[in-house]
Amino acid sequence: MELSVNTITVDLGEMRQTLLDRVNSGAYASPDEVLKAALAALDREDNGLHARYLKLAEEALADPEPDIPAADLFRELEAMFPSAQENPVR
Repeated sequence: MELSVNTITVDLGEMRQTLLDRVNSGAYASPDEVLKAALAALDREDNGLHARYLKLAEEALADPEPDIPAADLFRELEAMFPSAQENPVR
């Protein structure tokens, strides 16, 4: 049976100490475990955001109120946030 090694090099910068602190505290057995837990947490967060955005989209589509024309919406936003007109993104 052939074993494969999936090794990558990552520059953690200032986060390196956080990783080492977690291993040194005994909360994790190795840096690998810290990174795997971090990626699993990121997946959970992404999935939660996706579910939230999907719910918001479904609510918006089910809203019986008439749509707002984009031009009207932008006028309202520009009135609410006049400083944004100084540095437009569009």
